[in-house]
Amino acid sequence: MSMRLQNKVAIITGASQGIGQNMAIHFANEGAKLCLISRREEALKEMVLELKLPQGKVLVLPLDVTDQSACDQAARACFAHFGGIDILVNNAGIYRSKPFMDHCTNDFKQLMDVNVYGAVHMVQACFEFLQKSSSARIINMASTAGKWGSKNQSAYNTSKHALVGLTRCLALEFATHAITVNAICPGFVQTAMLEELKSMASHSAGVSEDEFYLAALARIPLGRVMKPQEISSMAVYLASAESSGITGQSIHVDGGMVFS
Repeated sequence: MSMRLQNKVAIITGASQGIGQNMAIHFANEGAKLCLISRREEALKEMVLELKLPQGKVLVLPLDVTDQSACDQAARACFAHFGGIDILVNNAGIYRSKPFMDHCTNDFKQLMDVNVYGAVHMVQACFEFLQKSSSARIINMASTAGKWGSKNQSAYNTSKHALVGLTRCLALEFATHAITVNAICPGFVQTAMLEELKSMASHSAGVSEDEFYLAALARIPLGRVMKPQEISSMAVYLASAESSGITGQSIHVDGGMVFS
């Protein structure tokens, strides 16, 4: 490994599974000190054991990012433990799929609370500490759903469009503080969330899971879903010194699904 994140302190939300878990492994392999956040405390602890990280290089904080006070406490705890915060990865997210007329207001609220306000809470909590870093990075996990419209996931797409917009606005505001802000927009990724998506989206569309999956593959020029490692590799790049001139971007890792 090149150790591109040697001694950098990274907070990763939604770190107990899927893309977040893979990112934690990749960041650790690149030398980062980790503050791992998730609602699933036992899963986080099991992951830390698997990573075999020294106690001084990892901090586990079970919390819900919709709780602003808990996010504030987490940022302070991370700074107190490591003496700094260099990287914030807002990865926590949830998915829902159903026709628009079947959505209730609470569906929209739940998705916005986690996918958008969770990121807002973490950025506001970490900002004063990120300002102290000489190479501060914020990485928001958006989605191709934040760049186009699609049937039966209006609430989810709305939340991801909002996260892309937030990324652009924060990049402009935080540039004077030398903090870069970017988003990663994955397409279909082989994680547990993809299985959830297949189940919900196929039900909403009235087709089988196999039919939905084949139709999804047909939309990907590379003809395959992405691997979690491909997303975490982009996150490492955006967190590293190599990306110092990149901010305000929403970068697709989707096999060619979206070009805009």
